[in-house]
Amino acid sequence: MKTVGYAAKSQGSELTEFSFERRDLRDNDVEIEILYCGVCHSDLHAVRNDWGGSRYPLVPGHEIVGKVMSVGSDVTKYKQGDTVAVGCMVDSCKSCDQCDNNEEQFCREGMVGTYAGTDRVNGDMTQGGYAKHVVVREEFVLSVPKNLELSRVAPLLCAGITTYSPLHKWGVKKGSRVAVVGLGGLGHMAVKNAVAMGASVTVVGRSESKKDDAVKLGAQHYLVSSNDDAMKSAQSAFDVIIDTVPVKHDLSIYTPLLDIDGTLVIVGQVGPVDELSTVPLLMGRRRIAGSLIGGIAQTQQMLDFCGEHNVLPECEMINIDEINTAYERMEKSDVRYRFVIDMASLSV
Repeated sequence: MKTVGYAAKSQGSELTEFSFERRDLRDNDVEIEILYCGVCHSDLHAVRNDWGGSRYPLVPGHEIVGKVMSVGSDVTKYKQGDTVAVGCMVDSCKSCDQCDNNEEQFCREGMVGTYAGTDRVNGDMTQGGYAKHVVVREEFVLSVPKNLELSRVAPLLCAGITTYSPLHKWGVKKGSRVAVVGLGGLGHMAVKNAVAMGASVTVVGRSESKKDDAVKLGAQHYLVSSNDDAMKSAQSAFDVIIDTVPVKHDLSIYTPLLDIDGTLVIVGQVGPVDELSTVPLLMGRRRIAGSLIGGIAQTQQMLDFCGEHNVLPECEMINIDEINTAYERMEKSDVRYRFVIDMASLSV
């Protein structure tokens, strides 16, 4: 089918209007009219080829919310008019041990990204959600709880699951002591999810500048990492630390904050970190782990959890023609806390 979106035509170029073809509806496909698409920092990295491997033209966007337009003959879960969502992946082999374990993000043959991936059937490059329509395999389409404010749901499909997954994996529950390092798009969702799970939540920042925001988001405590006395007093204070900092940084200042058997989970930085001292790890059986997103089943679990607890990101709505300015602002951390594109602003 013909559709229109916004694409980067070459590395680092601004996004401009782009007409392209979605694949024909297969028997197990769902055709979706996109209503809203979140803007993730990963989109900017992909447009600029910061991580290598980007191909162009590239339509970003992996936080998609929309309405079902039509379904293939074998589709049983969805029907025309349903409100649905699509996250960071749109396919996998569905036959390896990881897919069988509902961990499609770790598919042995490689998951297919919502954009800049390779369609497993026809070999075409996948294009993302900065567009009017998308066609997705049924197994990778998600249901949206009816009570959630639709215009704010999209960032749950990346920021929401990226922070929910490690909190769930490391058993956060009522009484758990959780620290969140960084209070941006990921960090504010980590706070909201951990608070909804019943944890005692502390935000760790370099200064006092985000203390009021942290409290408004539900955090009970705030810790300034540049305050040596405060950091010393907080040693062994946490069971889990969610590190959302998206740039190279020193982990050694955070590992002593973990209690025995505590875990620091990296969800922000993709690439190298500063040299690390193993002393706090050895002396407290502490761990450093990484976490990606979650499988489809867990992503649905996250959406249902957010529906039950009314957990939603803080969003700023933009029109599609504002996307390049939004990227500039995002680089300066000038957004609280996620941009969402109203796709009604894109004419067909």
